[in-house]
Amino acid sequence: MTRLLIIEDNPELVANLYGFLEPLGYVLDDARDGATGLRLATQNDYDAILLDLMLPRLDGMTLCQKLREEFQNPVPVIMLTARDPVDDRVQGLAQGADDYLVKPFSLKELDARIQALVRRAQGRNVQGTLTWQDLRVDTRAPQAWRQGQTITLTPSTHKLLLCLMRAAPDVVRKQEMEYLLWGDHPPESGALRTHIHELRQHTDKQFANPLIETVHGIGWRLNAPRTPAPE
Repeated sequence: MTRLLIIEDNPELVANLYGFLEPLGYVLDDARDGATGLRLATQNDYDAILLDLMLPRLDGMTLCQKLREEFQNPVPVIMLTARDPVDDRVQGLAQGADDYLVKPFSLKELDARIQALVRRAQGRNVQGTLTWQDLRVDTRAPQAWRQGQTITLTPSTHKLLLCLMRAAPDVVRKQEMEYLLWGDHPPESGALRTHIHELRQHTDKQFANPLIETVHGIGWRLNAPRTPAPE
């Protein structure tokens, strides 16, 4: 089962994509503007994203850049656009897109390109898991494993842990985590810390080496492996 996110503001094209891809077994979500698309892309786990270039609220180039640089999300992205200048294609690829299709395009070709990108991504992300030191996290289901123990996560702590894993060992800012969970409308200030505390209870409390490190005034990160002191 391949799960796709379509970020496209043309309702006729979205309907055509649903009509062609769903019978092939794809599971589809869609967003009609860039801000909503970015929120869905960072809150859920997709096999690939179909991304229009010209979008309301947040354009496709900026969305792709944020997805790669701010959220460290490696999901394959195919840009869909009515524009065909070489400079646009080069810029799209430079911002982190994996492929580029100019409208109108063949739906059969789109299917083939999606499958090729998903196969490639599965080679990088073995069996749908991410690993950092002795922690392994399922990218699709809210569970993890550490030192032979199975860790059950909530949907929110799962999203936070995946975000930390993808960024490690870099810091994930507090604002990025809040946006990941609640979009543009985060709740009162203590809510995120409650989720981080819950995550630590599951991933760190029972183990000698805590992995989640607070960077005061900035955010959180997974700590780097310790280097033995020279003798």
